[in-house]
Amino acid sequence: MGQNPTPEADFTAAVDFEKVQQEPKFQELRRRHRSFVFPMAIAFLLWYFAYVLLADYAHDFMSTKVIGNINIGLILGLLQFVSTFAITMWYVSFANKKLDPIAAEMRSELESAAVKPQAGEKN
Repeated sequence: MGQNPTPEADFTAAVDFEKVQQEPKFQELRRRHRSFVFPMAIAFLLWYFAYVLLADYAHDFMSTKVIGNINIGLILGLLQFVSTFAITMWYVSFANKKLDPIAAEMRSELESAAVKPQAGEKN
């Protein structure tokens, strides 16, 4: 079965992605993304592994009662969920402010360049 070409397929075929990756805007976009994601991933993994290690090797500490039957282990476990949601919200805010404007500008430039006929092409 043959596939019918779509405008999106034509656009994708017209873009030189290797050239786009060399552009300063793309380099800046990648730098900004990595400057947030890598440190945050490392921090979260350290926090997660600290929790796992405490749960495995610090039974007395983790079972310390705080209020009624609520202990430190339960609180730290719930904070794992809270930190996951907080990091997600922080990333969305970061992306909306720092990444999306550059990405939208690049996309607009690429789409407008793909619509214009290239030198030597017929309309």
